[in-house]
Amino acid sequence: MRSGAKVAMVGGVFAVVVGGVGYGAYNMLDGLSGGGGGTDSKSAPAEVKTGPVTKAEIDEASKKFLKAWASGDPDTASQLTNNAAEAGPALTGYRESAHVTEAVITPGPTVGSKVPYTVKATVSFEGKSKPWSYSSELTVVRGLTTGRPLVDWSPAVIHPDLTDGASLKTGEAAAPSIEAVDHNGKVLTKEKYPSLGPILDTLRQKYGEKAGGTAGVETWIESPDAGSPGKTLLTLTKGRPGKLQTTLDADAQAAAELAVKKFSQASVVAVRPSTGAIRAVANNPATGFNAAMQGTQAPGSTMKIVTAAMLIEKGLTSADRKIECPPTATYYGRTFKNLDGFSIPDGTLTTSFARSCNTAFIKLIDDAKDDAALAKEARDVFGIGLNWQTGVVTFDGKVPEETRGEAAAQYIGQGTVQMNALNMASITATARTGTFRQPIIVSPELDGRPIATASRSLPGSVSQQLTNMMRQTAGWGTGRAAMASVGGDKGAKTGSAEVDGQATSNSWFTGFSNDLAAAAVVQSGGHGGDAAGPVVAAVLRAGS
Repeated sequence: MRSGAKVAMVGGVFAVVVGGVGYGAYNMLDGLSGGGGGTDSKSAPAEVKTGPVTKAEIDEASKKFLKAWASGDPDTASQLTNNAAEAGPALTGYRESAHVTEAVITPGPTVGSKVPYTVKATVSFEGKSKPWSYSSELTVVRGLTTGRPLVDWSPAVIHPDLTDGASLKTGEAAAPSIEAVDHNGKVLTKEKYPSLGPILDTLRQKYGEKAGGTAGVETWIESPDAGSPGKTLLTLTKGRPGKLQTTLDADAQAAAELAVKKFSQASVVAVRPSTGAIRAVANNPATGFNAAMQGTQAPGSTMKIVTAAMLIEKGLTSADRKIECPPTATYYGRTFKNLDGFSIPDGTLTTSFARSCNTAFIKLIDDAKDDAALAKEARDVFGIGLNWQTGVVTFDGKVPEETRGEAAAQYIGQGTVQMNALNMASITATARTGTFRQPIIVSPELDGRPIATASRSLPGSVSQQLTNMMRQTAGWGTGRAAMASVGGDKGAKTGSAEVDGQATSNSWFTGFSNDLAAAAVVQSGGHGGDAAGPVVAAVLRAGS
């Protein structure tokens, strides 16, 4: 296909314009009547061509497909793909469900086996029309049994944001739009704060009607998961948005958005220890999966906050008690070591905590006389795994009850422990105040949802020791460099977690400043203070 060829729909009837020649909507294209076979379900010809598709085949296959799609012939278009069973309904839905009434498709230069194109369409519904533009691409492959060049079908051929099982719809929106504001009344939009996109979509779905809005007419992507919010692609008529107050802080959110952009994959969350109010949530990439609140990864040595709390509560150690920190420690045949094999002669628990000595914590597991003690501490005191009801979908942490070497790995945040930035920010907040306050992003009074509560608080002396150890970590320990720019009463804990298949460990960092706690994880970021530390510090400076 030549650059500049166009596929157009004129006056409500699809037509094709290629090289100045028009084809009517019902004109069958040359060579289509006997040459489809996109599903490879028909009998293969005597000689099946093999090898990579040629440029001529790519041009021909893409041109025929785009012509058939534009001419409103989904049956023919689907037969030009390698999956007609899925392509047919999706192409039919483009007109019947998405209500696209006019379109011009302009292909760009072919790149390998890919043909990019732009779509300038018009969507019409109940007398309302609006232009709609976007870009996508298709790939041409050779049919497995026919040997013919075929469009490699995926929903993204129709729209780049479409995934398996999803569909395009136009109609009255399922939920009224919202005007989300922070706790000070500042408006929050996904354009200004991209990481909030998935969160605002969910808040709209759950609370649009409760916020008093009225629905407009939109084109959206309908997810196959009934519990997932749809993504609005086009607004034909605006409804009246309902005002929804969140617990977020616009300044902290802006700092969080900027901080995570320095890394290809990073997330951060900030919460207020005294209330559990979520002040900031940011991810890079900003769209799609909300890793900050739904991620599931080993948190490394940031987990030592929970481990230290359990050991102190059991009377096995205290912040100022001498504790052994050798280069290595073995438990049930599993050997653990410190970074670069360091040791701390004649040190205390505070020293080992602040310098992140793994072996000091491993050596005390035998004394605990309960392999499941850490799991109980995480659940009963820190609220991990208690089905949090924040207002949006979250993963609430997981510390399974393990035995032997796997239990020891949990002491230093490895093995089967799974956390995300939200969980670790909450753990820091609990250590700070001694009491778990479930994180929230909208008030539970809005919908009467139940808020998780832990079965008990930390004794005051234990909370004080944890807080002081975190202060030392920020003052002269592994968090010193990252927290140097943070003022007020501050504390921190660093962590790194090795992940199978990664050459560099993930960087974890959690800290507090006054009445704000934050935690971050940077994929393949190395040691906690190196990458995740500056992310946390940036948010604490802005929000505390």
